[in-house]
Amino acid sequence: MGSADGTSDKWVYEFAEGSREMRDLLGGKGANVAEMTRVLGPERVPAGFTITTEACVAYMKADQTFPDGLDEQVATALAALEEHAGKALGDAEDPLLVSVRSGARESMPGMMDTVLNLGLNDESVEGLARKTENERFAWDSYRRFVQMYGNVVVGIEGSRFEEAIKEAKQARGVKDDTELDVDALRELTQTFKGFYDFPDDPQAQLQGAIRAVFDSWVGDRAVSYRRINHIPDEWGTAVNVQQMVFGNKGDTSGSGVAFSRDEVTGAPEPSGDFLPNAQGEDVVSGVRTPRDIGELKEWQPAVHEQLMDILRTLEGHYGDMQDTEFTVEEGTLYMLQTRNAKRPAQAAVRFAVDAVGEGLLDKGGALATIEAEKLDALLHPTFDPKAEFRVLAKGVAASPGAAKGEIVFFADDAVAAAADGRDVVLVRQFTEAEDVAGFHAAQGVLTSEGGKASHAALVARGMGVPAVTGAGSLEIDVKAGEVRLDGEVVLRKGEQVAIDGTTGCITTDDVPLVDPEMSEEFRTVLGWADELRRLDVRTNADTPEDARKAREFGAQGIGLCRTEHMFFGEDRHEKMVQVILASDDEQRRVALDELLGPQQSDFEGIFEAMDGLPVTIRLLDPPLHEFLPKLHDVEAELERARVERSDDLPRLEHTFERVRALQEVNPMLGTRGVRLGILYPAIYEMQIEAIFRALVAARGRDVDVHVEVMVPLVDYRRELELLRELIERVAGRHDLTRGDDYSIGTMIELPRACLRADEIAHEADFYSFGTNDLTQTALGFSRDDIEGRILARYIEMRVFDRSPFETLDGPGVGQLVRMGAWLGRKTKPELKLGVCGEHGGDPDSIDFFHHSGMDYVSCSPYRVPVARVAAAQAAVRDVDPDLAGR
Repeated sequence: MGSADGTSDKWVYEFAEGSREMRDLLGGKGANVAEMTRVLGPERVPAGFTITTEACVAYMKADQTFPDGLDEQVATALAALEEHAGKALGDAEDPLLVSVRSGARESMPGMMDTVLNLGLNDESVEGLARKTENERFAWDSYRRFVQMYGNVVVGIEGSRFEEAIKEAKQARGVKDDTELDVDALRELTQTFKGFYDFPDDPQAQLQGAIRAVFDSWVGDRAVSYRRINHIPDEWGTAVNVQQMVFGNKGDTSGSGVAFSRDEVTGAPEPSGDFLPNAQGEDVVSGVRTPRDIGELKEWQPAVHEQLMDILRTLEGHYGDMQDTEFTVEEGTLYMLQTRNAKRPAQAAVRFAVDAVGEGLLDKGGALATIEAEKLDALLHPTFDPKAEFRVLAKGVAASPGAAKGEIVFFADDAVAAAADGRDVVLVRQFTEAEDVAGFHAAQGVLTSEGGKASHAALVARGMGVPAVTGAGSLEIDVKAGEVRLDGEVVLRKGEQVAIDGTTGCITTDDVPLVDPEMSEEFRTVLGWADELRRLDVRTNADTPEDARKAREFGAQGIGLCRTEHMFFGEDRHEKMVQVILASDDEQRRVALDELLGPQQSDFEGIFEAMDGLPVTIRLLDPPLHEFLPKLHDVEAELERARVERSDDLPRLEHTFERVRALQEVNPMLGTRGVRLGILYPAIYEMQIEAIFRALVAARGRDVDVHVEVMVPLVDYRRELELLRELIERVAGRHDLTRGDDYSIGTMIELPRACLRADEIAHEADFYSFGTNDLTQTALGFSRDDIEGRILARYIEMRVFDRSPFETLDGPGVGQLVRMGAWLGRKTKPELKLGVCGEHGGDPDSIDFFHHSGMDYVSCSPYRVPVARVAAAQAAVRDVDPDLAGR
């Protein structure tokens, strides 16, 4: 029987009723405990029951009220647990004690709440002491429960409890909690109960703990973790109620965590920590220093042997590295939970290769265990993990890798410093198109504004430059050459700064950097990915250096070469300004002729780097005003010239008039892309001439590439038709044939182009979906503005759960992509389809593109290995849907 909203009326499942296939309903912990009970047997896993994620969702929707039937079902499950255990919750003579733990669908370590030893009060603690003949154990458990309940359920600051414990140890002259005697524990318990109104009734305790776990789903730390890891708010958490076993019963008891392999390196030796005479919270809290799992063999050899055997069994059953929690009660081993281990990229790669070598997994299954996104970390320098440093501030981890150097505030200064052989970090409030040369010259980029989709982040990732953006606590004053924190100057031009674009950390300490090396295991994994994937992976590259780097990472061509970046070099920028400021076509052609040679040289270098592969070149896209100085700067200079009666006055007046004439209210939807080619055909003709001259020259050196000329921002078939005629006319001058020597296509980045893709396809050999601008135009969002003003609030209010500029908006923008692809191929079945936006390097988006019939994705050079693995994972999931949950 189901409820009106389609969910089940069954809110509670005993462990024996569950399995790992019920992860969505029982949460990861509940599903795995149920599965572990089946695999290891009920004698190894303490009994209990799980309250479903649906119950949590219903609780939240009902303004934190338990759904109908939950109280009764919990009572029924508790009665069954009491019958199994042969004791009752909170019984005065022989009390059943339980733990109450959270368990979301995806593991969220340390983010939500747990209560241990529930069921104790002033009467049952005495019964526990008599039954176990261990008074200290009973009062230690009671002290822990009153402390944990007060912290987790009531919200008392943990520091108040720790301070009281510290005073008790000082008063008795002891160092560790385990040295406190029974009287001290009695006193501490009474002290803790004085902090709040402690409930003596075990049923009230249980209800309060369940509420606390549900409520922790919307706690600040859990919400932050979900934002970072893209976990939807609507999933909710399950609650697991489990019979307690006790690691604090004395010297033959203890608790620990154990990994089936080394969780840092992935080496096949198990790792972990344990503590004798302790409960699980002691191991993870940091209050006591745990012992290495290897020492377990000396402490209790039989337990060690059993644990090692269990780790092998669980890893073989789950087909993945396992992270387990265990308790030893008076020499008997109990397993409390298992889950697939979170691990860094190097460990994930090592495990995948070893698992195939050992016959544990096939190649597809091994690839499915890797988080493709994390592979980025293997390609960039990082802070030495052994180094200690003071964090000055934190921002958005916008482009992975670490960098350090002297602070410069202007791109020109970065270029000059690089020419002198000095390492610098470009520090700006925000960056703009003219800062590109500075990106190339700097070791890293730091901004106080913007997020992962800001200009700084996009360009930095494309170039493989580490970047931290949106460091809002820093005030960056480029004119004064200062960085301030809380109003105080903390950094000046020329001073040292270090940034970690993987974590978002900023420090003034001279942190050692560790250079990455592509291990043999990583190369093996990438080789498997190439065997299994259907999608090709190209790169977005604008320079021969980027092209060569991308090819080293396995790129199968260039999917986007942005020609505008070639015009921002110091010598070329001035020539481009002359093109724009020209009074007539003749002047413009003279200026363009000076750019033809350098542009041809750029293409020749790229063709050489991509010998044997396709190269897609996008003709000039941005508005012309981006190449010109700011209007207010020209106006100020003009006023100065008038006052000084300078000889520059006529030139400045002309510049001012041209800059003013080119101003647009909304330039991103103004004179750019194909519109430039139609209004100023000489600019596009020069670029096309440079492309084909470079192609002819390259072939003369036995370099063979297939050039794909891409026209941006097309809305209408006629726009592309006009440019197709121009491209074919220039190609004819060089005896080049469309199809054999080059192709013509367009970047699909406007909603109308998706809707009319069947018409436009008559003029095109390929479509490349520019999902950055398609997202902007479909959603009506300005990419730069939404990061700072809208994004965080929209995520907080659950409008969406992640930025649509990071991961494609499948239901909206994604459907436009699919429509464009379907319509285009309806007209021309052989139409080649690709994606060249930032989404081309995002694993979740790549999965969407795989299922949308794309031929390739294109991404920044350092994302190519990530995309190769993600494309293979999408193909593997097609073959084996059971791997989709990994």
